[in-house]
Amino acid sequence: MTARPPAPVAPPTAHAFSIHALFPLLAAAIWGGMYVVSKWSFAELPPVTMGLARMLLGGFACWLLVRQTGRGGYQREDRGRFVRLGLVVCGTIVTQFVGTDLATAAEGALLTTTTPAFVVLLAWLLLREVPTIRTVGGTVLAFAGALVVVGGQSGLQGLFASGTFWGSLLLLTAAAAWALVTVLGKPLVARYGALPAMTYACLWSLPFFLPVLLWEVSRRPVPVPSLGGLLAILYLGLASTALAWYLWYKGLEGLPAGVVAVFFFAQPVVGGILAWLLLGERLGAAFLAGGGVIASGILLAARE
Repeated sequence: MTARPPAPVAPPTAHAFSIHALFPLLAAAIWGGMYVVSKWSFAELPPVTMGLARMLLGGFACWLLVRQTGRGGYQREDRGRFVRLGLVVCGTIVTQFVGTDLATAAEGALLTTTTPAFVVLLAWLLLREVPTIRTVGGTVLAFAGALVVVGGQSGLQGLFASGTFWGSLLLLTAAAAWALVTVLGKPLVARYGALPAMTYACLWSLPFFLPVLLWEVSRRPVPVPSLGGLLAILYLGLASTALAWYLWYKGLEGLPAGVVAVFFFAQPVVGGILAWLLLGERLGAAFLAGGGVIASGILLAARE
């Protein structure tokens, strides 16, 4: 695929900085309910099958938008970058969904919030984005708040327990893989924009699902999904993938990768609020205190 090189992106102004900060925050808000939907849907569809359905739907929806905007295609020399990015995307989805299936909700909520630490490290190593004191301080502060939120809701004593050890390990791997998706995608976002970059990342991930899917199907037959299963696929494909990934990469257009990553910590807060609104779960003092600490960490890093 070929495309004309896009015009260089101007450095963000202070106003643009604040606008770009909204994009990853909205993405994290959407992802806040993803683990509940994912774990519930695995009762019907196996995790790799659900992950592939998510990427097919999300990738196709974004491809239609790219075609409508006339921004399709990329330079030949970037094909290898998109293929590598697609491989990492596949690894992210597989480890995330299989890990979620094997672990507890608390483990999923907490271990995925290690992603910002991986992003700061990888952005430093691969993009030469030297982390600032505000970025590191905001990341540490927000992670401390996440510990308080998750610990207050579900407890932390079950982390890496014998029954969920492999699920916890896969979730930690997924956190590192998503950090790599963020860092590898930033140069492509700068060159092509958020929508084309995430679209081709999704599409190039699809071939890599095939061997894992064949292994899963041989062990666990895939039933015809119910209406609830289809709705879960729609949510994961259109909201959690097409919309949220676009918003995440949109944030990378104007912010350093390490700053964007800090907004990841909003997920457990949004998840707790949704559980309160939809499931009637009680929000205790730990949730309120931890949420305040997370917000402080995000604001500290976002002011960078």
